[in-house]
Amino acid sequence: MVPQTTSSIPAFHVMVKPAGPACNLQCKYCFYLEKEKLFPDHPKPVMPDHVLESFIRQHIESQDVPEIHFAWQGGEPTLLGVEFFRKVAAFQKQYANGKTIQNAFQTNGTLLNDEWCAFFKENNFLIGLSLDGPDEFHDRFRCDKGGHPTFSRVMRGMDFLNKHEADFNILTCVQRHNSEHPLEVYRFLRDVGSGFIQFIPIVERAALEPGEHGLTLVTPDILEAQVTPWSVRPLAYGKFLSAIFDEWVRRDVGSTFVQIFDICLEGWVGMNPSLCFFSETCGTAMALEHNGNLYSCDHFVYPSHYLGNILEQPLPEMVNSPFQRQFGRQKRDALPTCCKNCDCLFICHGECPKHRFLASPDGEPGLAYLCEGYQHFFRHIDPYMHFMANELRAQRPPANVMRWIQAMDLRAAGKTSPGPNDPCSCGSGKKFKKCCGVKHPPA
Repeated sequence: MVPQTTSSIPAFHVMVKPAGPACNLQCKYCFYLEKEKLFPDHPKPVMPDHVLESFIRQHIESQDVPEIHFAWQGGEPTLLGVEFFRKVAAFQKQYANGKTIQNAFQTNGTLLNDEWCAFFKENNFLIGLSLDGPDEFHDRFRCDKGGHPTFSRVMRGMDFLNKHEADFNILTCVQRHNSEHPLEVYRFLRDVGSGFIQFIPIVERAALEPGEHGLTLVTPDILEAQVTPWSVRPLAYGKFLSAIFDEWVRRDVGSTFVQIFDICLEGWVGMNPSLCFFSETCGTAMALEHNGNLYSCDHFVYPSHYLGNILEQPLPEMVNSPFQRQFGRQKRDALPTCCKNCDCLFICHGECPKHRFLASPDGEPGLAYLCEGYQHFFRHIDPYMHFMANELRAQRPPANVMRWIQAMDLRAAGKTSPGPNDPCSCGSGKKFKKCCGVKHPPA
């Protein structure tokens, strides 16, 4: 249990796991399935009503903001059934006290049906649907308990979401295999999804020997560990993002929204990036287990980062504890010198603490595993981000970057405008008249 303080922050985020690590899938790269070893007395975990009600009340009352955000994850939260989340909605309504309530819900999609999606629509839930690309990429790692593929079931779940017009984003884990096929993954997601895509790099290290609680996927401070074979390679991830960006920036700005590209634009405009991965400090996004245990972060659900239980300690005291504040500041304060002197610091800020297990060229600890890839990506997108940032400052749409690129490509080819049968400069492989010429005919 950590010491407490009375200072407070106005708002924070909690990733709630009402079914704990329980899941109907056995994804080969999942870092959370083994967390069941922390709860040996709960083979089928479910958040009791009194814990659920206490959390919802405290989460709303302890934040001095007009809009309260809830996030439900797992494991797989649909295992609890729709009725559990009807109780969630009822408790939120009971304790809202005039505040606006927003819900995000992350799911593997395999159990979605009419009842679920009608509930999501009725209660304005935003769904994060896990999909790693076409079936050949998705099914390589995302299997059920029997080792069977899940792609067709996820696509069926997406059909239910579309049928009920429920809002959803696509959450795509980028691992060693699909990272080698960026355009196949992106074009598929762009064409079948909702227009909103998040890429999540898979980076895990396995201990050479299981720890005290039998956990093998470990924190950065554990030295005797090695990167798992399914983890994305650093430069491959940078090239994956760069290849997708090159197509997006030529044809999809304003119509397809890729989270990391939006976050980067925040940085180039001069804002502190809103995604915790790239913010200067962290520590305001915690994880709550089904039994009321609160941990420093979704990626740090370890005994060493246990903050307390919401039935025993008030939520804001744990959120604002010296331990948690130090956890968040450490992201900034423990940066290696090479990071402090890097021209990418304004957007990267050393990336996620979970990934900072390498030594810098000078031998300092704390360099991010993905550093090489991010440097490649950030420097690749720099001229386009500068243009879009300037457009925003001038109160013009960033999508103007597509015409700017097209004009540069034409000048490089010695032309002033593309011919209708010329290959489209966006790289789609289509003729101009069948691609960007439809959306943006020559002036």
